[in-house]
Amino acid sequence: CDSLTNITIPDSVTIIGEYAFYYCDSLTNITIPNSVTTIGERAFSYCEALTSITIPNSVTTIGEGVFSDCSFLTSITIPNSVTTIGDSAFDNCYSLTNIIIPDSVTTIGDSAFSWCDSLTSITIPNSVTTIGDGAFEGCDSLTSITIPNSVTAIGDSAFSGCKSLTNIEISENNETFTVIDNILYNKKEKMLHTCFSKKTNVVIPNGILEINNSAFFDCTSLTRITIPDSVTTIGEDAFYECYSLTSITI
Repeated sequence: CDSLTNITIPDSVTIIGEYAFYYCDSLTNITIPNSVTTIGERAFSYCEALTSITIPNSVTTIGEGVFSDCSFLTSITIPNSVTTIGDSAFDNCYSLTNIIIPDSVTTIGDSAFSWCDSLTSITIPNSVTTIGDGAFEGCDSLTSITIPNSVTAIGDSAFSGCKSLTNIEISENNETFTVIDNILYNKKEKMLHTCFSKKTNVVIPNGILEINNSAFFDCTSLTRITIPDSVTTIGEDAFYECYSLTSITI
């Protein structure tokens, strides 16, 4: 429906099916009533003219690719009822600058916010336990992120290609991580250096058991590093080409 610009969904509707408004690229405004409990896969994908959306409190899951490729979407309100942000939910939402994830969310799916080039700020609440593969991959404008204690799993490439990321905080009380490279390191493409290239000081939290191969490869600005007592293994090329490294505490 290329020319559809506006639609009002009545209160009688409970389900918006898969691909319901897929490629309605002139749709600028839509109101989702509180009666809706389910929004199907890619229901609003490629609604490129959509600039803002409010998800009602009745919705508990934002499914796979629901708002993917909504390239002009600048604002989104996620209610406290949502527990899962599905795979690729906001993938390629290039204009999205800020997102607040409510305390109800426990899972951020694979590629949920990947290639959101304008995203500068993200708040991950203590309720989140899982951050999927490539969840924030390619978020070029993201400068800082704090990972809460509640997170027990961070997928591969979760922050790979985040070229502006200069600060990342992982609570020192978090003993759930076993390998540092699963946090910021794309094993296949060796993207960790794009995230850490501007770091000058890295403190690895106590509880990390292993620093994997090439974990800090090509971190050319890294000047010092402290490795805690919990680490038992440092992999091959872990600090390869760290030309500025002058101090290391093991």
